[in-house]
Amino acid sequence: MLNPDNWTLFQGLAVFGVCALIIAIAGTRITRIVDQLADRTGIGEAAAGAVLLGGTTSIGGSVLSVTAAWNGNAELAMSNALGGIAVQTFFLAVADMVYRRANLEHAAASVPNMMQNALLIVLLSLILMTPLLPNVTVWGLHPVTPILFLVYIYGIHLVHRAHDAPMWAPTKTRETREDKPDDIKLMPSMVRLTSEFFVLFVVLGFAGYMLEPSATVIAAETGLTQTIVGVMLTAISTSIPELVTSVAAVRRGALTLAVGGIIGGNAFDTLFTAASDIAYRDGSIYHTMTDGTLFWVCLTLLMSAILIMGLIRREREGPGRIGLESVLITVLYLGGVWLLLS
Repeated sequence: MLNPDNWTLFQGLAVFGVCALIIAIAGTRITRIVDQLADRTGIGEAAAGAVLLGGTTSIGGSVLSVTAAWNGNAELAMSNALGGIAVQTFFLAVADMVYRRANLEHAAASVPNMMQNALLIVLLSLILMTPLLPNVTVWGLHPVTPILFLVYIYGIHLVHRAHDAPMWAPTKTRETREDKPDDIKLMPSMVRLTSEFFVLFVVLGFAGYMLEPSATVIAAETGLTQTIVGVMLTAISTSIPELVTSVAAVRRGALTLAVGGIIGGNAFDTLFTAASDIAYRDGSIYHTMTDGTLFWVCLTLLMSAILIMGLIRREREGPGRIGLESVLITVLYLGGVWLLLS
């Protein structure tokens, strides 16, 4: 029973379902903790979304991709990482549909969030370009892998600078919702918040670790490609916290955190590919990407470009009282799913 090689399809589906449920519950709980940590530390909702919320809600998917790469399942590792970015961008459109007062990208106007989205586009462009570069490795790593980490670190530095010392600010309107800290006196202590944060972090990581063998069993038993399993099953299941937390944040009025958590998680998710390259033992993992995986990189780049245009334009209302960018992102994502399954 403990050996995944002996699992049946039913056992694989059962483990997959339990792990997905754990990720959904733990990821939802950790959102409120991150919001309170942002208020206690004063780093702001956008920065908290980029680093704390984006990183922690993505830990399950990160562990899954690294484990898959270590076991030689490069296609699953890459499709899970890059498919997760696409579905999370779609989840932002869903959150816009939930927030009916105005276009979410208008109400949550934030320079740090725009900086995060620009960082995401840079990181995705590097990933898309790498398979066209020479297939060389140094100490088992492709040279782009450390570059991705360095670009991410510098990008997060720019996000913090955009929050602490912005060179310009979005125009405030009656629909704009600012980042207003809650009353610290009503919050749990810093020790309790930090302890809960790390416990949930470990739980999310273990659930992601167990998702990988169950996904591999499902792919093998059903005959589905690892790209379909990665994009449609593991990417969606490990991204459930982003959907739940973004909708919950919107309902609580923490709009900047909702947008920042999604975009920050997307930027962090690009590091799945770098971490997977470290774990992969048969050369450059970037050069194993199939046409299907590369298609999802291109699609995600297009969705991210549309999103940043929406953040800059700040349309008050679009079709159906949601932003035009949300409509376009929804059409692109569902179209990509249709092409993948057809």
